[in-house]
Amino acid sequence: MKQYIIDAFTSVPGAGNPAAVCVLDAWPEAEAMQALAKKNNLSETAFLVKEPPDTCEPGLPVYRIRWFTPENEEVLCGHATLASSFVILNYVEPEKGSVLFHSRSGDLAVTRRGCLYEMDFPTYELKEIPVTDEMERAFGVRPIKAILGLDLNCVFENEDEIRRMQPDQTLLLDLPGRGQNVTARGREADCVSRSFFPKDAIPEDPVCGSAHCQIAAYWAGVLGKSEIEAYQASARGGTLYCRLLDNGRILISGEAVPERTEETD
Repeated sequence: MKQYIIDAFTSVPGAGNPAAVCVLDAWPEAEAMQALAKKNNLSETAFLVKEPPDTCEPGLPVYRIRWFTPENEEVLCGHATLASSFVILNYVEPEKGSVLFHSRSGDLAVTRRGCLYEMDFPTYELKEIPVTDEMERAFGVRPIKAILGLDLNCVFENEDEIRRMQPDQTLLLDLPGRGQNVTARGREADCVSRSFFPKDAIPEDPVCGSAHCQIAAYWAGVLGKSEIEAYQASARGGTLYCRLLDNGRILISGEAVPERTEETD
């Protein structure tokens, strides 16, 4: 089986967020997909199978997509969806300009626009919750605000706090949310952030698309603008271009670049 390693949300190999993408003729057992994801030891491995023609729209390729971390199957992953669209639109069906993925989070359309891949994603209900001493101990800095959606999203005073942060992974396990995102106003971008997913055996996700379904929505409300340029300030780093829509969805765009292609059992 051919497996592609694609760096998402960057144009520079070795930056952004690497995802493995496997395009299959039929679904293997879930245990086999989980085992490969664990072997890859990347934040996500995406598996794709093309849907039957009678379930597809004319001219639009449609694939079922599933995402696996080293420990669990995920409900949504942005960077691995971006990586998957790069593979389909460059290697598998290069004559196409868009692809539709059927997923556990509904239909996810991706369109190539120049060097960017624009993903149509859902947003999540965000609820402000009290800042706790447990949050302060876990992050090493006290947040000024805590917002709970799919993840726990904690807001801090400035970009430097985000960049210097070294959270306690064990204490993060006890905080609410699928993962924990930290964010602040940016100096060059509208916002900066980092994302931690110890519950999925991912100490830090280099650039997290699904986190920005929440982070960009929050900053759009704070800044009073529908378009947000976001920078994920991990060691690898990556840029996301986000646009809030009136229908409760969000467009998240980014670049992608191949890191390598390999054969796997």
